[in-house]
Amino acid sequence: MKKAIEVNFDGLVGNTHNYAGLSFGNVASISNKGQISSPRAAALQGLAKMKSVSELGLTQGILPPHVRPYLPFLRHIGFDGSDSEVLVVAKSHLHYLNAACSASNMWVANAATVAPSADTQDSRVHFTPANLSSMLHRAIEYPQTARALKNIFADKRYFAHHDALQAKIHSDEGAANHSRFCSEYGDKGIHFFVYGKSIFRDEGESKKFPARQTRESFEAIARLHQLSKDQCVFALQNPDVIDEGVFHNDVISVANQKVLFTHEKAFAEPEKVYTELRQKYGRDFEIIEVPKAMVSVKDAVNSYLFNSQLVSTDSGMVLIAPSHCEENFAVKTYLQHLITAHNGIADVEFYDVKQSMANGGGPACLRLRVVLTKAELANLSGRVILDNSLYADLLDWVNAHYRESLAPDELGDISLLNETKAALTELSDIIQLPNLYDWSA
Repeated sequence: MKKAIEVNFDGLVGNTHNYAGLSFGNVASISNKGQISSPRAAALQGLAKMKSVSELGLTQGILPPHVRPYLPFLRHIGFDGSDSEVLVVAKSHLHYLNAACSASNMWVANAATVAPSADTQDSRVHFTPANLSSMLHRAIEYPQTARALKNIFADKRYFAHHDALQAKIHSDEGAANHSRFCSEYGDKGIHFFVYGKSIFRDEGESKKFPARQTRESFEAIARLHQLSKDQCVFALQNPDVIDEGVFHNDVISVANQKVLFTHEKAFAEPEKVYTELRQKYGRDFEIIEVPKAMVSVKDAVNSYLFNSQLVSTDSGMVLIAPSHCEENFAVKTYLQHLITAHNGIADVEFYDVKQSMANGGGPACLRLRVVLTKAELANLSGRVILDNSLYADLLDWVNAHYRESLAPDELGDISLLNETKAALTELSDIIQLPNLYDWSA
């Protein structure tokens, strides 16, 4: 066993954070469409969560935002001219303009799927960026996501990068549908892949909202990441809960080490899933199943109870939950029961990420978990591990470059693109990654 830690890499919220309601199937995203957002408040809330997590004794990393508005996408589909001319024309095609301005890359749980070196045959950490092909505004993200991951995890002795999957049957939403179980982080683990549909098996029958993750994508990633069959468990989402707004598994399940915290309606065949997990992990595997009689699927979705981070601290596992959970009576009552039940979760802490929540992303959406050994951590590139100095620099950076408010009709302004370029040029200097952005694109 190698000694390793789990690092939470959180996405820095971009300066075009807005409520365009682009995510079909995401209840919060749809219901807040057209509202005025606060990019500054969103970024500061995200940073405050990162700082609090680091103060729990955990190692906290950052992943940078993307360039938005993203003009290469608009030019790719036929809008031409100067930057300002492209944006003017795009204003009459709001579905494209809104996609080009989306700050959804902040939710880095969808950035990639990761396998640590303890699990792979070549003993390197493997990354596959998610293609996010089910949503236009997210499908344009993966080239910059891959660029950022390759910049940060650059040392080929320790890190292996795969291209995003291309075929439609390989619709991939990343780590939002992936968990890893282990005793200690440096132990060989069990990978839990949750999918909404299978093309070849003809599985998944959600009717109202689309199933976004395919089994075939995760089977491909397991092969690319050199995982054996006895390291993998594949589970079909319950189609009924997809239609209630469970667009990713992390809206209804969260896991850490040997604990699965999930709703009883999460999976199509829960007992079959639980049996396979116990067989492959071992007898001490722990499942905390929340009954629908205590928390309905609707309450789980509205509060984002399961989009909490479940983390290991010196005093036990802590559930980092959105403050919405305190405001929902059924969820708050359940959580009070949970922490007195002497199970694998010792405490719950609540965090205000309301700007992100209003767009459909809770604490777990904002982070990508990467297990790293001491040597791997020491060989990251750039200044991406949060400490007091970097935190202070990022606070100053946000306050200098982010708008207090952003209305939908401001998204096509050339001034917003100029603000983005100035902000991200400075950010690449702050985090010491000079090749992070391709300004010629």
